Amino acid sequence: MKNTIFEKEKLTALFEKLSTSSTILIFGHKSPDGDSIGSTLALHHYLAAKGITSQVIHPDGFPNFLKWMKGTDSILCFDKNPSEVKELIQRAEVIFNLDYNEQSRVGRELGELLTKSEATKVMIDHHQQPDDFANFTFSDTRSCSTCQLVYEFIEANDDLRLISSEMGSCLYSGILTDTGSFRFSSVTEKTHQIAAQLIAAGVNHSAIHEAIYDVNTPERLKLLGYTLNNKLEVLPEIKTAIISLTKQELVKHNTQKGYTEGFVNMALSMLGIDVAVFVKEDDKMVKISFRSKGEIPVNEFSKMYFNGGGHINAAGGASQLSVEETVNKIKKELPAFLSQLTQ
Repeated sequence: MKNTIFEKEKLTALFEKLSTSSTILIFGHKSPDGDSIGSTLALHHYLAAKGITSQVIHPDGFPNFLKWMKGTDSILCFDKNPSEVKELIQRAEVIFNLDYNEQSRVGRELGELLTKSEATKVMIDHHQQPDDFANFTFSDTRSCSTCQLVYEFIEANDDLRLISSEMGSCLYSGILTDTGSFRFSSVTEKTHQIAAQLIAAGVNHSAIHEAIYDVNTPERLKLLGYTLNNKLEVLPEIKTAIISLTKQELVKHNTQKGYTEGFVNMALSMLGIDVAVFVKEDDKMVKISFRSKGEIPVNEFSKMYFNGGGHINAAGGASQLSVEETVNKIKKELPAFLSQLTQ
């Protein structure tokens, strides 16, 4: 069954615009993950297969375990190439916004530039409560990933034959990472069907899993060991586990970008734990990752207290408090929030 959000009239109008545009940009969100990198590159490869030139841009860099995907070496990062990106935005005729639904997700300065741009804007995303900034909005909050939506975007255009093994590998990577290796409740029968079609197109699923997950360094494993041994706090009365790391601890362990990826899932994997929180001090703020099981809406909790959002079982937020103060705030507010869910 094809996704009904991709209306034929919308797609026809969009591709008419694309066919006459010379500067087409594809943006992903700040601190890009597998779904952000995978979806933006997959769309870039798809448009290229249709004879349409585009440029992928991200606000900042991404972990090494994602750099094997075809096209990563051509991605422009705003923090490293601000002048070039600003010039492209000024000339842009079409701007795709992938894996985010509000312009603040690309950072303040870049978000302001995109908001001011008069280019035709396209959103392809699966996060809840999308903003209305786009001329073409393809949003499905039921979807497990933006990569699944990009696949369905291609499918709606009757172009599945154009999916190469390289394009398919980008799509598979985003689906794999955003579903926790197909474990989250957002995974549907269609998700597995798409995975099967990508494998049929030449995607080596086991090699992708190895490239993303089997890349630990001694430094990362030592950081993980230190974190679990010293910074894991279990609150059995509310079935919650909290992990926190300060900037000093991160520097002490020579932490590189991507080292803490998945730490929050380690906490959630514990027997009897329904909510996991990872609090990490960044350069200018404290970042928070929330995960949950079942129907516990951690995105609502994050939105209420940490100006965040995301999905029911996976969300993020930010705090201007210290790490310790942020943890204390979570411990203060979370019990009442959870108790209300059972009333």
